[in-house]
Amino acid sequence: MDTQPVTAPRTAVRRLATARIISITGGAAAYAALNFTIFEKTGSAAWVALSLLLTFGVLGFVGPPAGMLGDRFDRRKLMVVSELAGAACFGMMALSDEPSWLLTWAFLSALAEAPFFSASEAAIPNIVAPEDVTWANSLLGASRSAGITLGPALGGAMLVVLSSDAVFALNAVSFVVSALIIVGVRAPFSGERDQEEEFHGVRAGFRFLRQDRVLRTLLLAWVVFISGMGMSMVADAPLAAVFDAGSFGFGLLITAWGGGSVVGALIGKRMKTGSEGTWLVIAGIVIAATGIGVGLSPWFALIVVLLFVMGVADGTTLVAETNLRQRRAPDAVRSRVTAAFMGVMHVMLAFAYIAAAFVVPWIGPQGAYAVGGVTAGLAVLVLIRMRRLLALDEAARLEGSEAP
Repeated sequence: MDTQPVTAPRTAVRRLATARIISITGGAAAYAALNFTIFEKTGSAAWVALSLLLTFGVLGFVGPPAGMLGDRFDRRKLMVVSELAGAACFGMMALSDEPSWLLTWAFLSALAEAPFFSASEAAIPNIVAPEDVTWANSLLGASRSAGITLGPALGGAMLVVLSSDAVFALNAVSFVVSALIIVGVRAPFSGERDQEEEFHGVRAGFRFLRQDRVLRTLLLAWVVFISGMGMSMVADAPLAAVFDAGSFGFGLLITAWGGGSVVGALIGKRMKTGSEGTWLVIAGIVIAATGIGVGLSPWFALIVVLLFVMGVADGTTLVAETNLRQRRAPDAVRSRVTAAFMGVMHVMLAFAYIAAAFVVPWIGPQGAYAVGGVTAGLAVLVLIRMRRLLALDEAARLEGSEAP
């Protein structure tokens, strides 16, 4: 029998945020080192593309079945197993030399990590009280953005003084540390799940999204948004080249956006329950304006500032959409809803990357950003409808609570 005291809710979230930033930073550093190593060993951009497909690209396809694990098993144990399995894969990468084996273990690491994100997000409403959910999502969103921002820069810096094998080994250690932190969190990661029979199978998350008009409309908005703005991720390196900013300028663009997203996620803690629709509309307008601004800017310094502002807006959207998914999906299906939602977004990103290979050379990197700004503006129109649906649902809820 477990006699250890229950971890205070806010302390539990802080520990989870610490575990997340450690593992995400280490993973992003290792994947950056992987792509550099693969290119160095093969001299082929096709191999690098294959590396991205087998790591980031695979999440859009394995996420939904991985989400089912978070709804079926204890989420804390699943997160620990996921981190330890990822550590084992990166440990094997440290012992491998051939590109084919490196990609094999990298692919397996992506599979191992797939259940972690949806399980960790789905656990939050069980760990903290409803009034603390926004605060928790703000902190976890900031830790995720910080890890994604710091990881590639750290991986590049470590490659200067260490071998790629050492980077992979250090990341394996970071995953073990993350798992140990999660083991020490004594909190309810899963609910009663009394509706489990109602939400049966891998596709339950997709069915729930289709039936919930708010989440369905939100997902449609992001599909419109990503169709154009997703190309900007491919446009960053060519954009730095247009302004002769080199690799330093490229890193500055990534850092500006990433730093802004950390700030935006922290600002998101001010979000009141029920105000998510308004925050999303305002953020969408800001992203549309800054995207078009990047497309028109004659100065690289202004572009850096605009990307920081864009990152701030994007960070707030992460908190808002997470709030909505958690509040609207029951515990029995919450992991699968998250996995289905993110799976659609990853697939759309893959299509955007493919489109960017043709669009960026055709209209230039600034033109690609301008297109992204336009699609973000179109997404705002969808978000306005979603905001109205939210308001109708809130009015119906209040009317029902006031009924005798």
